Amino acid sequence: MKPDMSAPPTETVTIRAAQPGDAALALAFIRELAVYEHLEHEVVATEADIHAALFGTPRYAEVAFACVAGAEVGFALFFHNFSTFCGKPGIYLEDLFVRPELRGRGIGRRLLAWLARTALERDCARLDWAVLDWNAPSIAFYRSLGAEALDEWTTFRLSDEPLARLARA
Repeated sequence: MKPDMSAPPTETVTIRAAQPGDAALALAFIRELAVYEHLEHEVVATEADIHAALFGTPRYAEVAFACVAGAEVGFALFFHNFSTFCGKPGIYLEDLFVRPELRGRGIGRRLLAWLARTALERDCARLDWAVLDWNAPSIAFYRSLGAEALDEWTTFRLSDEPLARLARA
């Protein structure tokens, strides 16, 4: 039986790491996030891509699922980066998503707390992520946790033909 997601959670929120059979579920959450961010046209990943990234060799990313009443209701996809200034690894949170009907109930906070504990257990110096500048609810949420915006940094990206062109140089 599927839990009633319109009611407040009656059970504790649990966090679990993705298992090899979870690639389709992870991709479903990625697609839901893309719809929320108005970027669904950019999702070209396949279930095989996600499985390879999460469970291949090398392992490029990890996923944690937030569960209520045994049902996955949110996820965090993350990977390690490295701070040369600190001389330690960090965790970069690529995606954080809680299904809309369960937002405001502490599930995102629980996912981030789990990631913070994971970072400390792995001797990471920090936890980083980006947020779209129009996403005021998320920005307010992150600030409420004590996160600080790094407004002095500009993110750059090479992809598609510019990436290939530079690789040929």
